[in-house]
Amino acid sequence: MSGRGDGFSYGRLALASLGAATAVLALAAVLVAVLRPSGVWGLLIALAGVAGAIAAMGVVSTRMTRRAFGGRDAAGGPDPEAGADR
Repeated sequence: MSGRGDGFSYGRLALASLGAATAVLALAAVLVAVLRPSGVWGLLIALAGVAGAIAAMGVVSTRMTRRAFGGRDAAGGPDPEAGADR
């Protein structure tokens, strides 16, 4: 593989995205332990933690992939936000 993607590692991507998700889930667990909410509020905090973990995984993996492959969009063209011309 040549070009901009030489520094890309699936292992590093997996560890970083899972680490971000773990941090969000740990925060949600600490909130539940400290606040000791009632059943419904505890469930809402846990569901927000799961949604936050999924979002964190998406953000981290998207940023790492765009950084490794030069900011291309999903269709393979230049990222319009990066200011590159087609």
